[in-house]
Amino acid sequence: MTFTEWFIFFLLIQVVHFLGTWKLYQRAGRKAWEAAVPVYNAVVLMKIINRPWWWVILMFIPIVNLIIIPVIWVETIRSFGRNSTAETFAVVLTLGLYIYYVNYATNDAYIVDRDLKPRTEAGEWISSILFAVIAATIVHTYFMQPFTIPTSSLEKTLLVGDFLFVSKFHYGARVPQTAVAFPMVHDTIPFLGVKSYLNKPQIPYLRFPGFENIERNDIVVFNWPVDTVRKFFDRSGKHFKKPVDKKSNYVKRAVGVPGDSLSVVNGYVHINGKQLELPDRAKPQFSYVGQTKGQPFNPQSLYKLYDITDGYSYNPNNNAFFIQSLSDEGFERFKNHPNVATIRKYVDSAGVKNASLFPNDGKRNWNNDNIGPIYIPEAGKTVDITPQSMAFYKEIIETYEGSEMGLDNRLTINGTQVLLNGQPIDSYTFKQNYYWMMGDNRNNSEDSRTWGYVPENHVVGKPVFIWMSWDTNASGFDKIRWERVFTTVKGDGEPTSFLPYFLIILVIFFGWRYFKKRREEA
Repeated sequence: MTFTEWFIFFLLIQVVHFLGTWKLYQRAGRKAWEAAVPVYNAVVLMKIINRPWWWVILMFIPIVNLIIIPVIWVETIRSFGRNSTAETFAVVLTLGLYIYYVNYATNDAYIVDRDLKPRTEAGEWISSILFAVIAATIVHTYFMQPFTIPTSSLEKTLLVGDFLFVSKFHYGARVPQTAVAFPMVHDTIPFLGVKSYLNKPQIPYLRFPGFENIERNDIVVFNWPVDTVRKFFDRSGKHFKKPVDKKSNYVKRAVGVPGDSLSVVNGYVHINGKQLELPDRAKPQFSYVGQTKGQPFNPQSLYKLYDITDGYSYNPNNNAFFIQSLSDEGFERFKNHPNVATIRKYVDSAGVKNASLFPNDGKRNWNNDNIGPIYIPEAGKTVDITPQSMAFYKEIIETYEGSEMGLDNRLTINGTQVLLNGQPIDSYTFKQNYYWMMGDNRNNSEDSRTWGYVPENHVVGKPVFIWMSWDTNASGFDKIRWERVFTTVKGDGEPTSFLPYFLIILVIFFGWRYFKKRREEA
């Protein structure tokens, strides 16, 4: 739905509200016309049901409004003496239309000093839970979201088992585009395994201002642009298109920002012709091959001594081994292992073709270690569109700036001419910024090398804090990585845990409360 369609829908709701409540406004000592004025009618209604004015704000927050509006329906009929459980269910199940019955078919007097306290313990629990969910949903959607690192693509910078807080406000929080969804979950309701949302209606893309832009080398959480998944309710193998904000969450490093010309040369990223310099805490990993002096390695020893967490393979026929991922620091120590005869970095040579890489047209001799140059699109900038360049921008024009924005864009080729919706074009101006995301684990990361650009409207937030970290590679059981608990994601030098300071503050706080209570009781 466009903003215009939402505005028309909003006006229609105002008409429905007026027709269903104007007599109730009169019974409460207000004027009938007050039920017809958009927004003002909601403020007046809050006074009628003896609830604070800021509930009106909650009515306009997506997802939160799915909780607060039914509560307001219930509060409205209870303000006129309709307190039974049956009527509570009736007003909710009829989507508020039961209020029409109370408005036209009854003469119940307005209760001026209605007791707002729930009449049962169960009612009190439900009320507390609802507002806890509302508060948590607001924090989760607009301020800070918990996130778990599921894969090793950013090892050794972020580890599998790290639990993060992701800031929504650094880059500006997005207003949810999916209007009807289960609160505080992503695309699936836990335990039930069913979709947590309805595909329609959709709210047009809107992002609040942030206080910083995505900078090169920032670690970013984003929605996987090409996400299509199996239907939750069958095993047919069919796929369906997910809304932008319900696509799977990924976390990578933004190695290319809008306007950059990016290449990967022998596994190293180059920006505008110069090798990208990574921050202190970034520890890129590469694959290595070699031969032993006759014996295999012990996997637990590789983990404990050299921090090799992605495993290795060994061929006893020729003593050859393959290590999936090893940092430069680990390599310097591992090459001196007494069982290592030879070892070298595994790099695909320039000119070796991997047809599954972006732009996925099979026309370039590119591979994971050697690609480019690739231009990273910038909002407002114009590029030439030719049959040769079309593959780079087809997904942008048809999907990211097409169907996902409500446009039915279609790119085709007629001989040597590119057609957009049947009309010849030779250039295109981008409507939003794009980014190139890659993992630090260069030979074990599915990233922009595979699926291309990440649009700005897919950006979720910025990881800022690790509040817990589980080591799943420990011998036989998980253990807490205490040195990573309460550390920041970004910074210079080795991460410093703030856990001791947090515990000291807790001790001081609870100690102060204890002695304050003792003094008041004395």
